[in-house]
Amino acid sequence: MDYQNIKIYHFSHDTFRLETDHKVVYLDPYNLKESQAKLADYVLITHGHFDHLSPNDIKKIITEDTIIIASTECQEQLKGLKVKEIIYVAPAQQMELDGLKVETVPAYNLNKWRLVGVPYHPKEDGKVGYVLEFSGTRIYFAGDTDNIPELSQLENIDLALLPVSGTYVMTWQEAVEAIKVIKPKLVIPMHYGSVVGTRSDAENFKQAVLADLERTSCQVEII
Repeated sequence: MDYQNIKIYHFSHDTFRLETDHKVVYLDPYNLKESQAKLADYVLITHGHFDHLSPNDIKKIITEDTIIIASTECQEQLKGLKVKEIIYVAPAQQMELDGLKVETVPAYNLNKWRLVGVPYHPKEDGKVGYVLEFSGTRIYFAGDTDNIPELSQLENIDLALLPVSGTYVMTWQEAVEAIKVIKPKLVIPMHYGSVVGTRSDAENFKQAVLADLERTSCQVEII
C-alpha cells in the first residue's frame, strides 16, 4: 500500500519493507521469499529472537552500503556481516541519518510469561521498538511488546505497526486499548499468521477499532 509517499509492504510475521523515492528500509526481515528481497539502505532489528533477527534473511538484502540498526542484545548474531555500519541501540535514543530519523522505544511484556514471574520479553533486556520519520511522516514499529506505560510518551504518530496475536505480545483486545493511548491516524496489525496468531486476530482488531471510532479515532488496514 501507499501512505504519504511511502510504499509499505507487509511480509511474514513482523516483516515490513518501507520504500521512499530514495531509501529502502526493512523491519525485522524474516522468511523472505526471493520476490520480497530487495537491496536495503537500512535494516532495523528490534531484538534477537529468531523470528525478528534472521541472519540468513538479512544476508539476502544487505550490501556494503547498508546500515543496520539493532538492539544491543543482537551483537553476537550480527558479527561478521559485511555492511557499512551496525549501530547498536537501547531504549530512549534518537539519531538522524541520511533521509531517516530514528527514535527507540522500550518493548517488553507486562503479562506474557515464559515461566511464572519470567516474561518472554523482560524490560531489563533492552529490546526496542522504533519510531521512524520520513519527511515528517512518523511510523511506530512496536516490535514485541505489550501495552506498556511508555506508549503514552509517543507523539504525532501517523502510522502504527502493532502486534495483535497475544501469547508473546499484546492481544488484539490489548492492541485496541493501546491505540487509544498512541492515537495514530492509521494502524496496520502484525505478528500473526506465522509463528503465532491468525488473520482472525487482525480482523477482530479491525472490527473492534472501527466499532468504537469515537475513542479509537483511527483507520485500520490489513496488508
